[in-house]
Amino acid sequence: MIASLRGILSFTSKDFVVLDVGGVGFQVFVPPAAIGSLGSPGEEILLFTHLLVRENELSLYGFRSEEELATFRLVQTVPGIGPRVALSLLSALTPERLRAAIAQEDVAVLGHVPGIGPKTARKLVFDLKDKVGATAEVGVPSMAAIQADADLIAALTSLGYSVAEAQEAIRSLPREPLALEEKVRLALAYFAS
Repeated sequence: MIASLRGILSFTSKDFVVLDVGGVGFQVFVPPAAIGSLGSPGEEILLFTHLLVRENELSLYGFRSEEELATFRLVQTVPGIGPRVALSLLSALTPERLRAAIAQEDVAVLGHVPGIGPKTARKLVFDLKDKVGATAEVGVPSMAAIQADADLIAALTSLGYSVAEAQEAIRSLPREPLALEEKVRLALAYFAS
């Protein structure tokens, strides 16, 4: 129905933005970690959207890429996984890392996501393993790298940084294997610059 929206970012909240498209303000739910990277109010942005129609509400969910949107839809094919949990997954893990965790049956990584317990993590793996197995790419990071990033995110969020800020710091780090303490030190240096 509504495949994408291009408009002026009017307002941001902790889990949604208001996008002004031709004078109409659309409330669009986005992964909380992505809000800081969408832009500043007054900037034009493009969101790929999913319109959820329920008996008593219409909700729009927006994503920066078509890959995020496809992953959002895929995750919701699991019974009991709704849009809020799907947003939580995409806020904590990139689509590539989420697919890798499912393909490699790593319930520990999935279980670190807020709103996902061990039982739900196992259910995600069981229901989606065959669907992502063919699409999991060879270049996807190893589970050790994913776990190291999850540990760094946990360390930085415990220091008061948001998940989005932690993910931004991770992207700035060298890809070579480093101890967690060294990664924290480099991330803090990144924030100080």
